[in-house]
Amino acid sequence: MATFKVDDLKSRLPGGGARANLFRATVEFPGYADGDSNLVSFLCKSAQLPGSTVGTVPVPFRGQVLKVAGDRTYENWTVTIINDDLFKGRDAFERWMNGINQNKTNQGLVSPVAYQTDMIVEQLTRDNAVSKTINIRGAFPIAISGIDLSYDTVDAIEEFTVEFAYQYWESNTTS
Repeated sequence: MATFKVDDLKSRLPGGGARANLFRATVEFPGYADGDSNLVSFLCKSAQLPGSTVGTVPVPFRGQVLKVAGDRTYENWTVTIINDDLFKGRDAFERWMNGINQNKTNQGLVSPVAYQTDMIVEQLTRDNAVSKTINIRGAFPIAISGIDLSYDTVDAIEEFTVEFAYQYWESNTTS
C-alpha cells in the first residue's frame, strides 16, 4: 500500500493550485452594439473555461459494436455580469442581440461575420500572470437573463447572465 504524505501534494502544487477567482474574461462587441469591452470585462463576475465533447459513432459488426470518434461539440459559454447604474453593459448586449434578430421586424444581420466576435478567458496565477488562455471563436449571444427586482432586496447589486453560442475554442497549450 502506498503511503501518502502532504509534502508530496505540496510539491506537485508549487503555486498552491489554480484558483477559481483568478480569471479575466474579455468580452468583445461587434461595432454596431457600441459596447464598452473594458467595462464589461471588468464587471464580469463569473465565467468558465469552456468544455467540449467528442461524440462517438457506433459501428455494428457481427454482434459487436465498434465505437469510433465522432464530431466534437461545444457547450454554450455563460458569463455573469454585474449591472452598472447606467445599464451600459446590458444595453450593449441588447443591441447586439437586436442586430442579430430585431424585436419588431424579426429581421437581422445575415452574415455571421457581422455579429460574431472572439472572446478570451484567461486563468491567472496568484501573482497575476496568465497561466492558460482560451480563445472562444465566433461567439454571439443567444440569451440574456432577466434581472429580478424586489423591494425585499436591499443589500445586493443587480447582475445578469449572458449565454453565448460559438464555433469552437482554442487553448494556448493544446491548439
